[in-house]
Amino acid sequence: MQQWKPWESDGRIAELLGELAKEEGYTQSWLDAVRFVRVNGAKPREPIVYEPSIIIIGQGRKRVFLGDQTYVYDANNYLVLSVPLPLECETEASPDEPLLGLCIRVDPVALGELLMEMEDDRAPPEMVRGLYATPLTEDLDCAAVRLLECLQAPMDARILGPGIVREITYHVLRGEQGGALRAVAARHSRFGQIARVLRRVHQEYHKELDVESLAREANMSVSSFHHNFKAVTSTSPVQYLKSIRLHKARALMLQGDHNASTAANRVGYSSLSQFSREFKRYFGNSPSNDTAQTRVQE
Repeated sequence: MQQWKPWESDGRIAELLGELAKEEGYTQSWLDAVRFVRVNGAKPREPIVYEPSIIIIGQGRKRVFLGDQTYVYDANNYLVLSVPLPLECETEASPDEPLLGLCIRVDPVALGELLMEMEDDRAPPEMVRGLYATPLTEDLDCAAVRLLECLQAPMDARILGPGIVREITYHVLRGEQGGALRAVAARHSRFGQIARVLRRVHQEYHKELDVESLAREANMSVSSFHHNFKAVTSTSPVQYLKSIRLHKARALMLQGDHNASTAANRVGYSSLSQFSREFKRYFGNSPSNDTAQTRVQE
């Protein structure tokens, strides 16, 4: 096992991201699994959903809040999310020093294949959190720089990029919090069973999903399912599903194709008044006002 120690970035990641992430928000790279993010100013604490990802920051700082825990990631600390999580996030950035980040999607199938090649026969942890902030290492810093360099050209990205993404995943697996990713690939661990349920919720959030059927899918009793679900996500299954539905509805309204009524119906709400109450409680604003204000900010 290699020795892990904090690594102070030399700024090359920020320099390359400044060239690649030109627009505010997310920019898709030449690789499907990789996106760039740019935030041009500070943002207050707000609800957001993060997909399973490895996130490396070149400049700026973010804080994410999950339950009673706070995680900070910046140029010297990267974030690992092994499952999709609704959480709250605040951003430190300015027009002169925007937040610049690299987001790599975590693929459970690729994780399993990599672990097989690594011949990593250690038993994965039965239960871990779904989110970690970990000090950046020299190996990860160098690999991220090479990935960003190759993503400047389509052919380099297509030929060289997948191997470097795999290398980055490998370094994370071998790092301090590699157990969180190993657990995702272990289908029969408690964490792997919860992760499978979370993927189903993200695919079928608009359907009628009850805790009893989700617990059966995880092969757990209802009480055990509640306990393990909260250990991973820091929330209950019902609150998790509600958060996902509200975020999906908000995205539909911001795209301009749906009003509150049609968005609520699309994500599984049968009552517009209930949707509006829960939306305002969650986002701090009514659906119509939230959509209008967000569009002005963008």
